[in-house]
Amino acid sequence: MLLPRKLKHRKIFKGSYAGPATRGFTVDFGDYGLKCMERGWLTSRQIEAARRAMTRYVKRGGKIWVRVFPHKPVTSKPAEVGMGGGKGALDHFVAVVKPGTIIFEMSGVEPEVAEEAMRLAAHKFPIKTKFVRNN
Repeated sequence: MLLPRKLKHRKIFKGSYAGPATRGFTVDFGDYGLKCMERGWLTSRQIEAARRAMTRYVKRGGKIWVRVFPHKPVTSKPAEVGMGGGKGALDHFVAVVKPGTIIFEMSGVEPEVAEEAMRLAAHKFPIKTKFVRNN
């Protein structure tokens, strides 16, 4: 799973992520991509599950780029703990994605194979995605 080696701050605020993606919205490395259509958080587990699904479908052929990284730490409190007592312990990491962000890119395979691999990967995410081609 993906996670940062080091953090400046162990616990951070949730923050606001309004507006479309201003970077990472074009297919730069491969021939095909998987684009977000809505904003959300992708956990490191979801990204890894999607990557493995794609890799297995293309039988380790072609090249896959993961364009997002889970930098954001998310905290959670244990079950049945009352209000107060501070913020919870670090639980997992997420990648914040905005509409238009490219999550994965792929090259070296046929378009039909890439589209099916991306479809399998898209099922692992809690947001709507779209298959795109590099023009």
